[in-house]
Amino acid sequence: MQATYLEAIRRGLWEEMERDPNVFLLGEDIGVYGGAFKVTAGMLAHFGEKRVVDTPIAESAIVGAAIGASLMGLRPVAEMQFSDFITCAYDQIVNFAAKCRYRWDASVPIVIRAPSGGGIHGGPFHSQNPEALFTHTPGLKVVCPATARDAKGLIKAAIRDNDPVLFFEHKGLYRRIKEDIPEDDYTVPIGKAAVAREGRDLTIVTYGAMLYVALDAAEILDKEGVSAEVIDLRTVQPIDDETILASVRKTSKVLVLHEATLTGGVGGEIASRIAETAFDHLDGPVMRVAAPDTPVPFSAPLEEAFLPNVDRVLEKARALAAY
Repeated sequence: MQATYLEAIRRGLWEEMERDPNVFLLGEDIGVYGGAFKVTAGMLAHFGEKRVVDTPIAESAIVGAAIGASLMGLRPVAEMQFSDFITCAYDQIVNFAAKCRYRWDASVPIVIRAPSGGGIHGGPFHSQNPEALFTHTPGLKVVCPATARDAKGLIKAAIRDNDPVLFFEHKGLYRRIKEDIPEDDYTVPIGKAAVAREGRDLTIVTYGAMLYVALDAAEILDKEGVSAEVIDLRTVQPIDDETILASVRKTSKVLVLHEATLTGGVGGEIASRIAETAFDHLDGPVMRVAAPDTPVPFSAPLEEAFLPNVDRVLEKARALAAY
């Protein structure tokens, strides 16, 4: 069954709401309007206003209400209309939801959907990738799917998880990515990476929309005689060390690619783990390609220059291959 990335998420939500009456949705404009990106279109009419709840523009209240509902046995899926505004609920997420399990072994089975990423000329307040803000907080799981199949499987796994999951879905992939997804009920395990392309000479570790940049670069490198393995993390907390390290031991050279800004990003954590546990297998430095440490530009040409692209990946990969 063919589905876009957006439709895959929509079907995952729909199936979980059909399967479990405790699952409900809340967020800004998700009901009558069907969501800013139409992920929840038609759900209000089908499931009713008690399970598809339009909220005020108040992210802290949305997450707080979701946490309260989860403590009463429900399984809320809260939508941040844009991931940038998740910071309004930062305290609720990191100082309450993330710590309930530790404090008194309480389940907080909430999912926070957060449309993220650039490439749509949304400017500095509608284009960010804030996943690294939350990977630093114990008690949270952070998911960043790149494919339609994974998007559906991971949203279903996130809803079934008994602890808080942040689900960063890339806006630029919503209608650009389309593939066959299984019609039967399936989940994709949280915390397990995928080898998107086999290779022998160097490893590119990435996630989200940058998977396609990595795969395009790998195609070009292959024609130049450099075989690049591409790892799609799918989940950035927890990180699948086993899959990454197995690839590093095979190729001995690593490039980490992400769309978020460089400093303090997920790439630095991955580089550190590789340096600590697989140093003897490295034949070159662990390199990174990421966005520069600036806000996301609104101007289309400036945004294009800001976002990591194939040329920048090739520049680093060629240098690494020749090291």
